[in-house]
Amino acid sequence: MYQWRKFEFFEEKKTKIPEEIEGGIRCCSSGRGKIVLGSEDGFISLLDRCLQLQYSFPAHSSSVLFLQQLKQRNFLVTVGEDEQMPPQQATVCLKVFDLDKRQEEGSSASSPECVQILRIFTNQFPEAKITSFVVFEEAPPIIFIALGLDNGCIYCIQGDIAREAIKRFTLEVDSGQSSKTHAAITGLGFRVDGPTFQLFAVTPSSVSLFNLQTQTPTGQTLDHIGSETASVAMSDRLELIIGRPEAIYFYEVDGRGPCWAFEGEKKFLGWFRGYLLCVIADQRTGKNTFNIYDLKNRLIAHSIAVQEVSHMLCEWGNIVLIMADKSALFIVEKDMESKLDMLFKKNLYPVAINLVQSQHADAVATAEVLRKYGDHLYSKQDYDEAMAQYIHTIGHLEPSYVIQKFLDAQRIYNLTNYLEKLHEKGLASKDHTTLLLNCYTKLKDVEKLDIFIKNEDGVGEHKFDVETAIRVCRAANYHEHAMYVAKKSGRHEWYLKILLEDLDRYDEALQYINSLEPSQAGVTVKEYGKILIEHKPKETIQILMRLCTEEGEPARRGSSNGTFLPMLPSPVDFLNIFVHHPQSLMEFLEKYTNKVKDSPAQVEIHNTLLELYLSHDVDFPSLSQTGNIENGELGTGRGSRAAAMLRAESNGKIISDAAIEEKDRQKRRQKGLLLLKSAWPSEQEQPLYDVDLAIILCEMNSFKEGLLYLYEKLKLYKEVIACYMQAHDHEGLIACCKRLGDSGKGGDPSLWADLLKYFGELGEDCSKEVKEVLTYIERDDILPPIIVLQTLSRNPCLTLSVIKDYIARKLEQESKLIEEDRVAIEKYQEETSTMRKEIQDLRTNARIFQLSKCTACTFTLDLPAVHFMCMHSFHQRCLGDNEKECPECAPDYRAVAEMKKNLEQNSKNQDYFFQQVRNSKDGFSVIAEYFGKGIISKTINKPAEAL
Repeated sequence: MYQWRKFEFFEEKKTKIPEEIEGGIRCCSSGRGKIVLGSEDGFISLLDRCLQLQYSFPAHSSSVLFLQQLKQRNFLVTVGEDEQMPPQQATVCLKVFDLDKRQEEGSSASSPECVQILRIFTNQFPEAKITSFVVFEEAPPIIFIALGLDNGCIYCIQGDIAREAIKRFTLEVDSGQSSKTHAAITGLGFRVDGPTFQLFAVTPSSVSLFNLQTQTPTGQTLDHIGSETASVAMSDRLELIIGRPEAIYFYEVDGRGPCWAFEGEKKFLGWFRGYLLCVIADQRTGKNTFNIYDLKNRLIAHSIAVQEVSHMLCEWGNIVLIMADKSALFIVEKDMESKLDMLFKKNLYPVAINLVQSQHADAVATAEVLRKYGDHLYSKQDYDEAMAQYIHTIGHLEPSYVIQKFLDAQRIYNLTNYLEKLHEKGLASKDHTTLLLNCYTKLKDVEKLDIFIKNEDGVGEHKFDVETAIRVCRAANYHEHAMYVAKKSGRHEWYLKILLEDLDRYDEALQYINSLEPSQAGVTVKEYGKILIEHKPKETIQILMRLCTEEGEPARRGSSNGTFLPMLPSPVDFLNIFVHHPQSLMEFLEKYTNKVKDSPAQVEIHNTLLELYLSHDVDFPSLSQTGNIENGELGTGRGSRAAAMLRAESNGKIISDAAIEEKDRQKRRQKGLLLLKSAWPSEQEQPLYDVDLAIILCEMNSFKEGLLYLYEKLKLYKEVIACYMQAHDHEGLIACCKRLGDSGKGGDPSLWADLLKYFGELGEDCSKEVKEVLTYIERDDILPPIIVLQTLSRNPCLTLSVIKDYIARKLEQESKLIEEDRVAIEKYQEETSTMRKEIQDLRTNARIFQLSKCTACTFTLDLPAVHFMCMHSFHQRCLGDNEKECPECAPDYRAVAEMKKNLEQNSKNQDYFFQQVRNSKDGFSVIAEYFGKGIISKTINKPAEAL
């Protein structure tokens, strides 16, 4: 004890017991925010936190021996002497007071209600002196009272005391001595641990433990040495504490436990928040000392010389010592911050650490103490031990605070250790991972780097930021480690980046891509396909074919085509990787189109192939220029070909290279024309490529065959002949018009008119072609002769002999037509004159009806009869109700009337009239027909009233 450090973790505050309490204090108890004192005059006094008297009342007539304030209910259990009892009964009784119920007794005093008075000793349980008293609250209202007697017995009362539903029994303590002598019970203590319910009993010669949870309580002796005094207490760890002159002993269920050698007579023992409280009397000086021991940290938290102590209590978080002279001493614990400041001033950091840990302080407060201890060691240049303390603060102290202190190269080992612990606890950031890996690389500690990276337990990938580790290892040229992390964590893009950009291991990269799932392989090829195409074009194309088709997929090959096709990636997704290698792209797309015939992206694929086939050079000019600027070097486009041309010229081979290039161009154009035709089947209205784009490509690259095919498929016949005209291909022009100008086969006859106009404006001798054109114009009667003459008159190189025969035939035809028209006119004039005479005759002369038979029934005509101007006669009965028109002539008349009505309606329909004019070969004839029918020239004479 003399080697233990002494500290002032507590402070004292003196006060006095109220003077109203006159009798000597015999017993006391605490709980529920008050202190209860039992006096020798039988009064019980209740004190508040300031030790002010709340009230007092007489509990027993003689003296209060023991009392206990219950925790769960506001009940007070007392044991005292009552002299008013009959002589034949015992003078010691037990009372239970309900402190919540007050009985009014006069105007100045009041006492709580006594809910039960119980005679302790009966005939069955003879009276003896009570030496100790403990109460345990079971489930309310059940309580367990143990009374230690001077005859070595423990008198137990269990049950609901208030209702007197109790059970009494005794426990015999085996002291190991003769049965004639019994040692008094000096101390009792309940031990309750879950269902375990036990009772410690102390005599001067033994320590026993009784098991109370069984039907018949059983006891065992833990030690054959007890205690002469009542210095007995229970710790919060359910241990029995016994004070003897030489030491303080702790007892557990299996016997004696630890022992602390504190000399002196132990008058009082107590337990408070993990501290051991002890009032020790020095036999040599006769002085009393009150000590508070921190057994875990081996220090004396407080020590003070005191007078004669009569009672010791713990209430309101304080320790209360009641002296024999009725003074009181409050021992108050200082706050943790004050205690730590006291230790910090003395540089007792280990003690401070033990203190906060024993006091179960929060982790932040503990970390703060560890930090200060680490700073103290760091200032003393004890870096290893300082780092040991800083490591314990991980999770609560900002890592940058520690890292900044150990950034010096001479302390890199300590920094490495700290960063390793940081990663083990999963609290490291990307920057911490970077720093740790840099430490390993600076130290060239490959072994530790392997342990950190290649953790065998399979959890290593979760202890650090994967991307940061890869980046740092790659920058330090630890490529194998970076590849290991990338492969283990599934970062395929990083794995391939190292293989391709750092190690140039293209074959291994291709093998790795082949081993991936199709979806992952597709992503990696999009990322690094440019590099692979540049160095391994054939192998890369094979991988793309495997991804975009069903090659190498046994499960898919077994299925029907099209079932899994939409799930496959499209070749269009990989076009960007061929930006500098169009020849490889053309090869890839050709293989794909030969393999897959019904791809959803076939329009885009055909567009790309057409661009490749029809381009003057196999190149993407805009993209290749961008690539040249970005890469700072010539690609495989025109620049590289120009360089090849220069080299060939220097070797005298430019002509042969140009011939080879021209041959390749012609071959590609043949493929392009074949694609234009095959991708536009006759049964489909729209082709499997963009027609506008195809026309632009053909136009830009002067691909006449493709342009003619597209125009013809689109029925743009005028554009077709315009191509021939532009090329001055007269033979092809006439052959095209023969094929496309036949109206019987759905052609456009107006092409011959355009062709005649072309030759009329040509400005050169084309008599042969004009004669052939005139043959078809004359055959189909496409143009009037006057238009033909006007058109051909513009060409000064043509003579009249070219059209002499055509004009002669036309004049002869016109003469015949004129003659036919003259005969028809004469015929119509005669018919008109006859009709007019008949009309005049009907108007002026009478008609004689001489028919003798009815036209309808052919019987002899008799009266009444009806005669019509058409010279038909009928019986009136044969006509019925219809007497206004002739049944024989009426159908013809109605047909003429209906025709006239339709003509009048058509005359009002201007759209129909103009449509007939446009669609007719000779619009003048349509207009003449309308005039001839009297539709256009018809006028309506309105009545005078309307004018």
